[in-house]
Parts: sequence; C-alpha cells; structure tokens
Amino acid sequence: MSVHADVASHGGGMVITPSAAHKKAIWILSFITLVGIAFGLHSMIVGHEHTFGVTREIPWGLLLAAYVFFVVTSTGLCLVSSIGHVFGYEAFKPIAKRSVYLAIATIVSGFLVIFFEIENPWRMAIYNVISPNFTSNIWWMGTLYGAYLFFMLIEFSLLQAGKHKAAGMCGLLGVVAGVAAHSNLGAVFGLLNGREYWHGPYLTIYFIVSAMMSGCATIIFFHWLGYRINGWKMSEKLQYSLQSVGKLGALLYIVIMFFTTWKLISGIAGKVPGKYEAIEAALHGPYATQFWFGEIGLGLVLPLAFILAVRAKNIGAMAFGSMLSILGIFIMRYDLLLVGQIIPGFHEMHLTGVPEILPYSPTVHEWLITIAGFSFCGILFILGERFFKGHLSEDH
Repeated sequence: MSVHADVASHGGGMVITPSAAHKKAIWILSFITLVGIAFGLHSMIVGHEHTFGVTREIPWGLLLAAYVFFVVTSTGLCLVSSIGHVFGYEAFKPIAKRSVYLAIATIVSGFLVIFFEIENPWRMAIYNVISPNFTSNIWWMGTLYGAYLFFMLIEFSLLQAGKHKAAGMCGLLGVVAGVAAHSNLGAVFGLLNGREYWHGPYLTIYFIVSAMMSGCATIIFFHWLGYRINGWKMSEKLQYSLQSVGKLGALLYIVIMFFTTWKLISGIAGKVPGKYEAIEAALHGPYATQFWFGEIGLGLVLPLAFILAVRAKNIGAMAFGSMLSILGIFIMRYDLLLVGQIIPGFHEMHLTGVPEILPYSPTVHEWLITIAGFSFCGILFILGERFFKGHLSEDH
C-alpha cells in the first residue's frame, strides 16, 4: 500500500505534514540503525578480530565494500546532477536539488559505515590534520571526500535559497573534488602491485564511469519513490528529465559491459598470475553466482533491458530496473573488493598448507553495521522529503 503524506497550501507552495506511515517508517529505520551502531560500538570495544570476518590475508571485507558503494554512488549523483545546473544542459536541471541531497545522504551513510571499519576513527580524524601524509592515498581519500562533502552541503544550501548561479559555481568545485577523490579511490586499489587483480590504471577510470551509472540508477529510483509514496504527480518537465537520465544510464551500462568484457579478456588471454586465478574464481568458482546473477544480471543486463524495452519513456519500469541495478551494483562493489584479495600471496609457488582461494564470510556484526548504513540513508531520504519540500525540488 502506498504511503500518502497530507499536504497543505502554504506560502504559495506545498508543505508536507508527516503522516503516521512516515513516522512509522522513520521509527523502524531508526531502530535498525541503532542496532547496527550498537554492534559497531561492541566491535570497537572487544576488537575487530573477535567480531569481524576479516583476516591478515583478507583485511578488507563487507564494510569497506559498503563504504565504496556509498561514496561511488554519491560521486555519481554529483556528476549526473552537475550536467544540468553546473554545465547548463536544460533537460537535467529538474533533478538537481534532490540529486545533490541524495549525494550528501549517501556519502554521510558511507562515513557511518567506515567509522566502525576503522578501529580508531578519532585517531584518523586528528592525525589527518596535525600530521598529514601527502604521499598516502588513504590520506588524500579522507581529505578529498571531506572537501567534497563540504562543497555539496554549501551547494545544496544555495539551491534551497534559489541562488542557482552561486550553487553552480560551488557545484563545479564539488565536481572537481569528487572526481579527484574518486580517481584517488581507484588509485588506492590500482597502485597495489601485490594485488594483481586490481593493479593498473583501469580502476581509476572504471570507478568514475561506474559512479555515473550508479548515479543514474539512484536518481531514477528515488525520484520515482519520492513521488510515489507521497501521491504526487510528476510534471512533464521532470518526466522528460528522468527519461534523459535513463538514456544516459543505458549508454553507461553498455560502456561498463565493454569495460568488464575487456577486463576479463585481458586477464584470461595472458593468464597473468594472480589476476587469472581471481577471474576464474569469479567466472566459475565460488563467486560465480554473485558475478553472473548479481553483477551481470541485476547490475547491467536487466536494467538496460528495461530501459530499451520502454524506450526510456515509462518511469515506473525504469525505476524497477534501477532498483535491481542498485542491488547489482552493491554486489559488484563487494565482488571487486573480495575477488582482489582471495588469491594468496606467493600463489605461483604452490606452498604447502596454503589454500588456492582464501575464505571470507561476513559476520553478523558486519551485516548489521552495513544494514544500518542503508537504513540511515533511508532516514535521511524521508527527512529530506519532509523538510526540504521534495515535491518542489524540480523547480530550478
């Protein structure tokens, strides 16, 4: 049953009065978030080695995959929204406000998850300022994403105030910071020459392109959801804008398919040690189901099929495809992170007692913290619809 908010005339526009369903949703999501935070605090107290499934051989697990998912999605939202209100493409202007707000919500949710992944987050916050390491990609990641969030907050405030020219200038700074942070995130993986599956310049470019793909899916789904749950009717202008986003998304799905195909070919054809074994594990090993059903099926093929089937005209159909895509993209981030770590070091030496593929399974603590990140993002979305007049977000 759809959730309808009561609306009343106010100041020449519309304001939303919270319905019982809205309040119930917030309470449920708040409870889930608090449970995840409680488990995260427990992990920090007793130690990650007792509560997380990560090991010395596989130090990055589900929480880092969730963090990558959130920050990649946030950057994609920023980039796609900037096409309209920063670079002046008219068709993309109606999606600007809600997309910028979603960019803020997703990166804040990512920060919540990574807070518990870092065993001493306050130490990072302090030493990031008083003892910067300019040669560290991790230092640059924290600094650039911090700057990116700052610009996004200022940009959204200016958009709400109707100061679109100033918002566009601030949005451009956000785009620069986001692209810099995102390419640096790719470098965090790509510069690790001990991890053959990641090593190389591929991930820096891949992250930026896949971020825009993720941004398109998120924009379509959450715009449709915002109007659906509140019983609002989209204007023709907004429908045309979402159709344009859908067409861009279709192009990006094809580009990512191209990227993925040649990544697999390059690893298999040359049988690059480490990379070849990782790709084999993804294609028909322990990660095959996630790869074919999650990454390829849900993440790429089905969303593209929905867009092509309706010729990017049916918003509801594209929203359903986008929902599948968001789920598939999360699996995509998880597989990227784990497949790059499951092949043990010195694997080519076939050492006795060392498995060919290292095991990893997320623990209850990791799952609950990750779910808390998503529920917290849901809370921010609902609050955004209530307090920032989501139904008027297309006014630009």
